[in-house]
Amino acid sequence: MNLQRRLLMLAGAAAFALSAFGVPVFAADNALLVSKDAGRGDKLVEAAKAEGTLTLYTSIAQNDLQPLISPFEEKYGIKVVPWRASGDTVLQRVIQEQRAGRNTVDSVHISVPEMEALHREGMFQPVESPYFADLLPGTVPEHKEWVSTLLSVFVQGYNTNLVKKEELPKTYEDLLDPKWKGKLGFEVEDIDWFTTVVQNMGEEKGLKYFRDLVAGNGLSIRKGHSLLNTLVAAGEVPIGLTLYNYMPEQAKKDGAPIDWFALEPAIARANGIGVIKTAPHPNAAALFEEYMLTEGQPILKQLNYVPTSTKVESPLKGIALKIADPVEKLDNSKKWEPLYQKIVVRGEAD
Repeated sequence: MNLQRRLLMLAGAAAFALSAFGVPVFAADNALLVSKDAGRGDKLVEAAKAEGTLTLYTSIAQNDLQPLISPFEEKYGIKVVPWRASGDTVLQRVIQEQRAGRNTVDSVHISVPEMEALHREGMFQPVESPYFADLLPGTVPEHKEWVSTLLSVFVQGYNTNLVKKEELPKTYEDLLDPKWKGKLGFEVEDIDWFTTVVQNMGEEKGLKYFRDLVAGNGLSIRKGHSLLNTLVAAGEVPIGLTLYNYMPEQAKKDGAPIDWFALEPAIARANGIGVIKTAPHPNAAALFEEYMLTEGQPILKQLNYVPTSTKVESPLKGIALKIADPVEKLDNSKKWEPLYQKIVVRGEAD
């Protein structure tokens, strides 16, 4: 089931919740969250410490949770209670709890299409922060109810035994060269990569590009980025077009015959964080959000994510990035998914 269909179902549940239980009210004492006063930072810390705890729903990898959470807890003496699941599951749980009138969660951290979906269902409250100014363009939506904390960037991995570095394509158009026939792999669910590349080229040109690419050189469609990365390292797929930036780098460090390059602009997926409107600990949640945008950024980098703060040097420094638009994914999936399935997955001509 695609994201839009899932969200339509969840929106129905949310609509029932609003009619049955009333519109969710803002959390008590949330004035500091939108304050722009000079003393706001110290007051926020004081109020957050008084609350003493926060509950975080997140899709961050289990092994990455404690390295992120522990420094915050040690610095502020505020306990973070995490609950981890897939982004879809987090989204459903938030809406279901609102439907039941249970105000449990304070902070949510999942992929930005799902964050934007929760915003549209009225689940978040806006937050102002001086640290927003330090973030990459396109990471803070106008409504400020969530903000991007990290990027997972698509790079291209190649088997170093089969492809010479000097032969690598330098542009997307270079992939049309017949020498790449039968050598290109693609992860089956990377529709947002396809959509963003098409939009960046211009829709007519971009769709023609993918039709020509599939017709001329073909794409080996695989399920799972880890699998695709493994197949590149094994030589079964000489070039993987959509690998997360850390995957080939880690395999390379482990001795596999794999390396990576980035066709520009490199397409990125973002994860974001926001404070729930009915949060029982709104100040602690807002402080944790600011932590994720400041002290948390170098930690995210150490965990192989690409930070969104310009104050932290990117592991992909010098590479032009294009962040996939969550609004486009939500609003126009009925347009893009059939095109993607037809052109890329099934390889059908017009």
